[in-house]
Amino acid sequence: MSDDEAPRGHRRVLIAGVALLLVLIATGAWLQLRSSSALGGGRSARELFTPEERAPDGVRIRVEILNATATPRLALTATRLLRDRGFDVVSIGNSPARRDSTLVLDRTSHPEWARLVASVLGRGVTETRADTSRYVDITVLLGADWTPPPKALYP
Repeated sequence: MSDDEAPRGHRRVLIAGVALLLVLIATGAWLQLRSSSALGGGRSARELFTPEERAPDGVRIRVEILNATATPRLALTATRLLRDRGFDVVSIGNSPARRDSTLVLDRTSHPEWARLVASVLGRGVTETRADTSRYVDITVLLGADWTPPPKALYP
């Protein structure tokens, strides 16, 4: 190989690398634009999954979340969602009994709070079952009908 051929080979590799990089950038920009319009003008999938409802300002609503399914870590996912919306999730765990549907229990005679939690989760039947020994306002029994919101894509 002559001295002139070596720089040409390096230039070809460099040009191919730059071209590939430009294609990847253009593809990423196109996908971002496409997902923004599909999700309603740049709103995240999480915002579209549940209503924009939040815990009332200045009100501490203590929530207990129990996973009543065989799906691992479901209570943790619901915890993140509710905490993002201003609820104080103070306890998570697994329920010994399995459920097909999600049940939101009002423990302190605030049925509107139970309805709000169910609305943020996107589903759930609400019932009032007072139980002040639990030190929570709401108990959520996540059933097999609850699916977490789509995860946002982070670069």
